[in-house]
Amino acid sequence: MKGSVIAISGIDTGIGKTFVTGMLGKALLLQGKTIITQKIVQTGCEGVPEDVLEHRRLMGIELQDVDRKGFTAPYVFPYPASPHLAASIAGVEIDILHIRRATFALQKHYELILLEGVGGLLVPLTKDLLFADYIRDAGYELILVTSPRLGSINHTLLSIDACVRRGIVIRGIIYNCFLNSEKMITDDTREIIFRYLNKVGSAAPVIDLTEGMLEEGALHRLRF
Repeated sequence: MKGSVIAISGIDTGIGKTFVTGMLGKALLLQGKTIITQKIVQTGCEGVPEDVLEHRRLMGIELQDVDRKGFTAPYVFPYPASPHLAASIAGVEIDILHIRRATFALQKHYELILLEGVGGLLVPLTKDLLFADYIRDAGYELILVTSPRLGSINHTLLSIDACVRRGIVIRGIIYNCFLNSEKMITDDTREIIFRYLNKVGSAAPVIDLTEGMLEEGALHRLRF
């Protein structure tokens, strides 16, 4: 068995990637899937990665052996910065093959791996490799997290463009309405995103996240 990998990224930091990753993990567990989450690089903490801890809390499960062995977070750096800088400060050079091998190890035991990125799509993992290029090279499809907050239209459309140019398949857009905004702005931003997806030929659904819950039928619309 070789499990599938779906990348989860956002238009920026603090947009809700970790929450969405954990909530999707929980929903898939309830469907009977063998599922695990992975953080490609964790910065700003030491020891057990805080995003993986949050994934497990949201999924309602304890830390797993693969967590303790480091497979679900191949690199953890204390300095809160982009991976390439946090690694440099720690005196480490990120080895992309080390990350890939950790994912391969998970694929042997799980049907599905949800791979959470760091910040936005164009965050550099190394000085020569952006997260978006890592996704493209690995052939992973993407779930993009956005919101109606000020500036999100620009950041969302740029992120969609980055995927289109690289041939990355957008599996779905999670629209984080839990980050409060006026209804008029929320509705208009959603419509603009939907129209732009159609313009670039993407059939990706735009799925609302409200009050900490994904809209009904989200897993089906995301083709899980």
